[in-house]
Amino acid sequence: MSSSRLELAIGQIRFAREYTQSLLADLEPSDWFAQPTEGVSHVAWQVGHLAMAQYGLCLFRMRGRADVDLELMSSAFRKKFSKGTTPDPDPTKNPSPEDICGVFNRVYEQVMLELPEFSDTVLNEPVDLPYAAFATKFGGLLFCSHHEMLHAGQIGLLRRLLGKATIR
Repeated sequence: MSSSRLELAIGQIRFAREYTQSLLADLEPSDWFAQPTEGVSHVAWQVGHLAMAQYGLCLFRMRGRADVDLELMSSAFRKKFSKGTTPDPDPTKNPSPEDICGVFNRVYEQVMLELPEFSDTVLNEPVDLPYAAFATKFGGLLFCSHHEMLHAGQIGLLRRLLGKATIR
């Protein structure tokens, strides 16, 4: 049973990431910090936030800190894109889209490398919010995919407000 639960979580995380990547594929660097209305989010913050959250939900929460984490993202990056932070539209006050994508991709690759190694016992360990359906590490993994789809919706709306075509 454990491999099927884990495969389900990994499959949902993979699906959400592929969808998010499709939303980002045709964006220009100048699109990343555009705020269609002042005070609204921008793509750069959404992607940075997803990287930070995926690290927290799928790596840190699952196994604590590891040496490889220093190569994934800086503490300043985590703080810049944490829940409750305000997106700054000034590109000079943010990492570049290329740097944000680097973190976004490195975290995802590390998640895909490490998740298959977790046992059913680990998946059953309790966690605090946020989680989906179950107050366990497994529920936290499910929340990761739900969280990414929520922010993918925001990226999709930002795309439309920037005049980009709908992605199907």
